[in-house]
Amino acid sequence: MPKPTDIRILDVHYDFEEHQYRTPLKFGGVPTDHCVLFNVHIQVQTRDGKEAEGKGSMPLGNVWAFPPRYAPFDQSLAAMKKLAELAVTATQDCGLCAHPLELSEVLEPEFLQIADELSDAMQLASPMPKLCTVVTTSPIDAAIHDAFGKANGINSYDGLGKDFIEADLSHFLNEQFTEKYLDQYTARQPKPNMPLYHLIGALDPLTDADIAERLNDGLPETLPEWIVADGLTHLKIKLNGDDLAWDVARVLAIDNVTAETQAKRGVDTWHYSADFNETCQDVEYLLAFLNQIQDAEPAAFQRLAYIEQPTDRDLKSHPENKMHKAAEIKPVVIDESLTDFETFLLAREQGYSGVALKACKGQSQALLMGAAAAEYDMFLAVQDLTCPGASFLHSAGLAARIPGVTAIEGNARQFCPSANDGWRDEFPSIFDITDGTVGTHVLTAPGLGHFF
Repeated sequence: MPKPTDIRILDVHYDFEEHQYRTPLKFGGVPTDHCVLFNVHIQVQTRDGKEAEGKGSMPLGNVWAFPPRYAPFDQSLAAMKKLAELAVTATQDCGLCAHPLELSEVLEPEFLQIADELSDAMQLASPMPKLCTVVTTSPIDAAIHDAFGKANGINSYDGLGKDFIEADLSHFLNEQFTEKYLDQYTARQPKPNMPLYHLIGALDPLTDADIAERLNDGLPETLPEWIVADGLTHLKIKLNGDDLAWDVARVLAIDNVTAETQAKRGVDTWHYSADFNETCQDVEYLLAFLNQIQDAEPAAFQRLAYIEQPTDRDLKSHPENKMHKAAEIKPVVIDESLTDFETFLLAREQGYSGVALKACKGQSQALLMGAAAAEYDMFLAVQDLTCPGASFLHSAGLAARIPGVTAIEGNARQFCPSANDGWRDEFPSIFDITDGTVGTHVLTAPGLGHFF
């Protein structure tokens, strides 16, 4: 049955925006020094004639979504930009009047088809992976959700129940979700504040001794400086995954520096996450890593909250990478592998015990995977794609509305702070971190929670 709140797309505009990184970020073994934002504006109209403009923004994180091992950096970025342009045209041509989840269900197969055709036309070294397509088109999905809320005069998270969409979650997931809707898995008010996970990249200096020449740009440069300036209690550690001795030593060095700094601050509780970005050859590497950390420094082991995607993202090609033993020790979170409900179920079967939600995979998918994770009682986290400005507001709003998420990663303030210029003045509680937390209480406006 049609709903008066359903929306149709009237017009779509977009632009690209480039920002240089302050310092290189080593990602999955590949350093990167800039980002390209894909910004989308969508004008919609409800069945009862109300109009509004929704906006979405996200970095085209090609090093993560379409890594150099699949295609050279310049080629993958060019492909994502072209896909973005073609996806805008397809969105403009969409004649469906429906709920954002239903629009996403129709548009995503079109985007995937466009990506396949583009892969052939551009003679890409490898076809665009599905992850690449969902990342590229995520600002479109965000703008649709944002416009839906604004057109109906509500926060978008308040438009997820049966009053707004006829199909229950069994239509999008499986029969276990019969007569269940997304409003049962999301909060009507955002969490007031959330701890911020600060990223420690593999190239990042820990102490003054690690810096050959300081930037002297007014921002912290060493780990103690960041901890003191931002009041940090949550640290995400990037690891190499191919050098066990280095990975263990890196964690122990970070723990030593952090413990000394926190003692001076009078802080006795803090947390780590460890992200291998799928670089471990097998789960035995991860088990050895955990055992050596526990033996060398039990306190550091206790502070380790969870592990992110330790082995290859292609779960079907690597069924041997079972995570059951590791997940008995610490939550093991699926990230790069998660592109739909099928991969969610496969990850559970292979022993993953947690899910990393990301705004860059699309608002619709993030909501659906968040509901699936909650229903199956899995660990939940919201992770970053070095999201600045509007994209970080989107990510923070998502984390604040999913009940099981306890912290949020945000590292654009470290690597491309210039992209946050202007946003700090509008949303100081989100972008000015002083007590280690992001003030998500402000994300209550119509749409996705923020005006921009």
